[in-house]
Formats: sequence, structure tokens, C-alpha cells
Amino acid sequence: MPTLTQMIERRRRLLGPAYRLFYDEPVHFVRGDGVWLYDADGKRYLDAYNNVASVGHSHPRVVEAISRQAATLNTHTRYLHETVLDYTERVLATFPGEPGHAMWTCTGSEANDLAYRIACNYTGGTGLIVTNFAYHGVTMAISQASPSLGQYVRRGPHVRTVRAPDTYRDAPGNIGAALAAAVRDAAADMRAAGIRPAALLVDTVLSSDGVHTHPAGFLKPAVAAIREEGGIFIADEVQAGLGRTGDAMWGFMRHGVLPDIVSTSKPMGNGHPLAGIVAKPELLERFGRESRYFNTFGGNPVSAAAGLAVLDVVRDEQLVDNAQWVGAYLRSKLLALKDRHAVVGDVRGAGFFIGVELVLDRAGKSPATREASRVVNALRERQVLCSTTGEHANTLKIRPPLVFGPEHADLLVSTLDDVLHTLMT
Repeated sequence: MPTLTQMIERRRRLLGPAYRLFYDEPVHFVRGDGVWLYDADGKRYLDAYNNVASVGHSHPRVVEAISRQAATLNTHTRYLHETVLDYTERVLATFPGEPGHAMWTCTGSEANDLAYRIACNYTGGTGLIVTNFAYHGVTMAISQASPSLGQYVRRGPHVRTVRAPDTYRDAPGNIGAALAAAVRDAAADMRAAGIRPAALLVDTVLSSDGVHTHPAGFLKPAVAAIREEGGIFIADEVQAGLGRTGDAMWGFMRHGVLPDIVSTSKPMGNGHPLAGIVAKPELLERFGRESRYFNTFGGNPVSAAAGLAVLDVVRDEQLVDNAQWVGAYLRSKLLALKDRHAVVGDVRGAGFFIGVELVLDRAGKSPATREASRVVNALRERQVLCSTTGEHANTLKIRPPLVFGPEHADLLVSTLDDVLHTLMT
């Protein structure tokens, strides 16, 4: 078996310099099962990060569904297939309001790119508003609206950013109004440059901006603002959807809004390349008349079978309820760490999307970026996986599979407690 150093060098040689690896000492996984990942030496790691394996790594029902359909037929979406229609029907039934239409892709980047195309077609504009450290994908158009990709991925001339709500530093009662005002200012700046607003695109848990979920409802004024400006609201549910917040199937539902378009991605297929959008019918009427759209394998029969199995598991194993109560239990245990470790400034989130912000001092709330990196790497050494998020990379991002149980929460918190005690004292 090659050494880790040899694998890293081979990867660099074959894949080139643009890829990145997690951790100072990268890890080589060979197997997954539920909330666990196993490295090449057989060591078991608690996965508190990978939301893509939404119902757990290698869930047997999803594996069986994929295998069964792959052994029967997999072909493109220019032919009729009942499984694709069955899956679409099931997904649309999870949305509030009047039934919309779904369009399937293979990746979240494609889904957001398609949503943006539809927004431009419907509004006649091109202006896109995102939060100031958002991530929405890697296509040319969407990478230009993903500031978290870094300073060398330049913002598109049609893109404006607004400051994301900071629920740790901002007064809760002003968050919604401030975001709405920022959206109006961004739209005014667009118009001054001869750009018509097309859409506000928001990840409904503000994951890349540091995980900000409360108070529920703070997105509502901003949605009203973009519609007043002639644009539409696109809810990026790639990370927030499928019951992850515990109190709703979709993150936008916590805010009392109905998006014009919703994008979603690979968690819907437990990692299988399944993604797409759900849109109000009136948005697609003109688009369908004027634009020829197809995606050769977006929503193919195998992906649809995987998606159906995931929905079955979420329902049968009551995973939305699990995210709610185990997520609340986990947050309560993490909050208790504030009493023992001054570096823990804030614990926030909903369900199984949690941010633990580390600060140099609680009075000034200065970001503890270097310390957060050390914590993440020390957790990896103790076989627990998480990452950081936010503009200063000082917030621990905890986003486990939906099958995470209280015993896993206990292990995560006790390991984090030990790491903080070791590194910060």
C-alpha cells in the first residue's frame, strides 16, 4: 500500500494544483458506514461534517436501490421513465403552496446556474445579489457569485454582495430590516450601473457566512425587498434542505417565505449525483417556450431511485425529528463548553447545522482563526471530523449525517472539550 506522502504526490501529479485537501495531515478513507468513516489502517472516524451522505454513509436501502436500478436500466432523460416521475412527485409534495415544476441536474452548481438563467429570462435582468461570503457553485456564472472561493475568483460585474446577518454581533430585532435595506441598496447600485435586478440568491442557513439561523423569519423582509425591485428569490437549499434544520423539511420554511425557485443537490441522493430546482410554474412558462433545456443524465433513473430511497429513509427513520431533538441536545452540550473555555464565544444553529464560533476575547469578539484551525486538526488527530466556516474561518462547522445519535453527540463534545483543554490552557 502506498504511503500517505506517495498518495499526496500522485494526486498532485495527476489532478494538478487547483484541488485542496482537508487537514494538515490529510486522511485516506476507504470505507463508510452510518456516521463513521474508516481509513486505510482500519481506524474509525466520527463524521460530524459530511452532509452529502445525508442518511449515513453506505445506507443499505440506498445502496440496494441504486444497485437494483443500475442492473435494470440507466439512460438519459429524453425517454420516459416512471421512476423519474415518481421521484419528482414525491419531492414536489414536500413543498408548501401550489405545486410547482422540478428540473433535474447532476450538481448543485448546475442547479444554481439553471436557476439564475430562469431568473434572467423571467425578469429581463441580469443582476444577482448574494451575501458577502457566500458559496453557490463553480460554473462560470455562479463562481462569480461565490465570494468564498477567494479573491482571485473575481465577482461578476452584474453581481452585488450584501453583508450577511451576524447573529452573534448584531441586535436580533434589527437583522431582518438591515438585510432588506442592504438588498435595496444593492439593487439601487445595480440600476445606477444600468443593470436590472434579477434575483436574490441565499443559502438559507448562511453556511459559508458562518452559520446564522436565528431569529427564524429574518429573511422575509429581504425577500419582499427583492420582489419590490423586480427580482425573484432563489433559496439555495443544497445544505439546509432535506430536514437538516430539524424544524422543517426545507430551510426557507423556517422564515415564512415561499421562494420563486429552490435549488438542491447531492444530499438528496445520499451522495449520488442528483440535484435540481423546484420553481413556480409561471417562471418556467416563458423559459420553456424560449429555451431548449435538457440535462443528459440529470434526474436519470438510477439517481431517481437513489432519491426515492433517501426520502423513504428520512420518513421511516424519522430523521427530521432526529435532527431536531438530537441537534438540540448537541447544542446544549456545546453551550456548556462556554463555561469551561473562554475561546468559545458563540454556539448557534438549528437541527444538525451548528456553528461554534471561537474568539480571542469575548468582549471584543475578535475572530480566533489560527486557534480554530488548530482545533480542527487536533480533532482529526483524535478521529473526529469537522471543519471551519465564515469569512475569518473561526467558526467550527458541525453538519453530521442525519442519523447522528446522542451517543455520537457525546463523543463529539467530549473530544472537543479535551482538545480545547489541551490547546488553550
